[in-house]
Amino acid sequence: MMNMVRDSITLAELSQLTAEKGCLVIDIRNADEFEYGHINGAVNIPLAELEERAESLPADKLLVVCCKSGLISDPAAEKLREKGLPAANLAEGYYGWLRVKMAEEVNFAEKAAAVEQSLHTEFRESIYEKFKQAIEKYRLVQAGDHIAVCISGGKDSMLMAKLFGELKKEGTLDFDVTYLVMDPGYSPQNREVIESNARRLGFPIKVFETNIFNSVYNVDKNPCYLCAKMRRGHLYKNAQLAGCNKIALGHHYDDVIETIFMSMIYSGQIRTMMPKLHSQNYEGMQLIRPLYLIREEEIKRWRDHNDLHFIACACRFTDTCTTCNPTGTGSKRVEVKNLIAELKKTTPEVEENIFHSIENVDIDKVISYKIDGREHWFDGVAHK
Repeated sequence: MMNMVRDSITLAELSQLTAEKGCLVIDIRNADEFEYGHINGAVNIPLAELEERAESLPADKLLVVCCKSGLISDPAAEKLREKGLPAANLAEGYYGWLRVKMAEEVNFAEKAAAVEQSLHTEFRESIYEKFKQAIEKYRLVQAGDHIAVCISGGKDSMLMAKLFGELKKEGTLDFDVTYLVMDPGYSPQNREVIESNARRLGFPIKVFETNIFNSVYNVDKNPCYLCAKMRRGHLYKNAQLAGCNKIALGHHYDDVIETIFMSMIYSGQIRTMMPKLHSQNYEGMQLIRPLYLIREEEIKRWRDHNDLHFIACACRFTDTCTTCNPTGTGSKRVEVKNLIAELKKTTPEVEENIFHSIENVDIDKVISYKIDGREHWFDGVAHK
């Protein structure tokens, strides 16, 4: 451990301490962000839990407290020091560490080739074949399509881009792709991470800029919902301008089953993400979800197997935003994810059952249902 605990340490100092096993990195971001990517060897203790878990932390190692950029982790480290623990803030945060790690890899072609190889060996059955199965089952790609592969910077969209590249090389389907990145007002650091990962994975991106973040920054009610809606509209518009007839989004199997559960629990509806949708506002455009049958745990395994690191929410206000996670306990989707994990302990097939329930709807056994917005009742008479 350092002879004197300082308020903060640099990435270079972290590297030395890690080599000497003289520190413990504590990432205080929420579990969702941590899962998207974190410093190797770090443990996740969300900020809301840090104080109550302080007594269990080791006092014989320097506790390096880390958030996205070092802004939130600074006062968190100070609170640990007030409790007598040797704690320091990682001044540049996870994103700083990530930029350094990316700079260490100079042979991008070699990295891309290794990632591609893994999709045909270790992850052929669980990822690549599932990708092709979804495309065939739901008729997502046809000859002559020009698909805008929409890349947010996270693990899902980056994997989707690689899968489309491999399918294109196979030559079994005649289609074109454009790797589309929307910049809604990213910080320079966020945009650098996305661009660097694209170079590392070996696909060319087309970036267009908007001012969405500025537009929603002062919105009090549901700013994240408005942001997502505006993003979708810009993606459709710019995909159409690029000559595309479809946009591809990176929602996976777990997103589908969580959406089913969320709709039932929080909205009183039975609905889910569809594998394919026709746009109501952009004539001739479709939305497709080719990761529909791929499990999130396999995407994480693919990421970790290839030592890849991505970003979660790329909003430049994440460190100070309270609307994304106002209570520190996670979103409704995280709540549902945890609930499904609990159910799985006693019913291992619960995820498959939830997924297939939306394919096996027995109209004779439901009280009412809607077709094209029109309500139909089981006895043919609408009731108020």
